[in-house]
Amino acid sequence: MTDTAVTRAAELLKEHRESIDRLDAILVFTLAERFAHTQAVGVLKAQHDLPPSDPAREEKQIARLQDLALQADLDPEFAKKFLNFIIQEVIHHHEQYQS
Repeated sequence: MTDTAVTRAAELLKEHRESIDRLDAILVFTLAERFAHTQAVGVLKAQHDLPPSDPAREEKQIARLQDLALQADLDPEFAKKFLNFIIQEVIHHHEQYQS
């Protein structure tokens, strides 16, 4: 490889990593906003003695995200696993509000 090719590869790598860093920040802030809303839902559920989970809604959300993943050219199984992880964390929070 020439020095020019190595330099160009390093520039491209830097650009990709900068984009990844920006996207990671977006993900973190988006998750924080999502959890703020799910916390409010958890409080409402606790106040009105509603169950901490809603399996029917969870199924719909998983199917919806899998469809979105397909549209976005993202592995729908990855999207399902990711959402399941988030749902379990939300349910855990909702259970804490009920105690």
